[in-house]
Amino acid sequence: MADALRDSIPICVYSGMNQLHHPAPATDALSALRASTGTRHELLDSGMPLARPAPDLNDYAAHLTMVRDWLLPLKAWLDGFHDGPQAALAPVERMPVIEADLIEPGMPPRRAARSAAAPAGGWPADASAAYRWGVCYVIEGSQLGGKVLYGRLAERLAPHPLRYLRGADAGPGPRWRAFMVALKAEVTTPEEVADACAGACDAFDSILALGADTANG
Repeated sequence: MADALRDSIPICVYSGMNQLHHPAPATDALSALRASTGTRHELLDSGMPLARPAPDLNDYAAHLTMVRDWLLPLKAWLDGFHDGPQAALAPVERMPVIEADLIEPGMPPRRAARSAAAPAGGWPADASAAYRWGVCYVIEGSQLGGKVLYGRLAERLAPHPLRYLRGADAGPGPRWRAFMVALKAEVTTPEEVADACAGACDAFDSILALGADTANG
């Protein structure tokens, strides 16, 4: 996931300490999400396998494996809900694309799935829609960075098709814009915004923990 995720989110000043000079309301969900996850964004951007100076297919395999191990439990959990973000956008099946890239000729042997870290007590079965909007903010935003990485690595890693990074022909923009519109409409109260921020931070912490495991071998 690259800087495109941060840069694509509308920049709205969020400052509870200086409301007179910065009138953006404290319930601006996108501003609050961006502020609450900024440090985690930076840690993840610099810690992903493809952030290395000269990434190769081993690094791409490590990237895919890390994303797969992060998304699998999240998908299983989110599939149990039918409201909020699960009702707003059509589901996207990302696992088949990841698996196809992992078995492409020239890739190293597939690694067995690892259990991704979850919040204390696991991903909550009674999670609010707002909390899930926050989790999905991280999942959906991660696709934006893939397009940037594809442009950077397509020639270097050819002939691998880099399906997961390439994504849909239309690019991730239309889906991301639809997601932002729906999130802003459904996450409005201070309580909902706080819940969404908690979900986003938990989602980042989960993949950051996997990244630390990958770095440690």
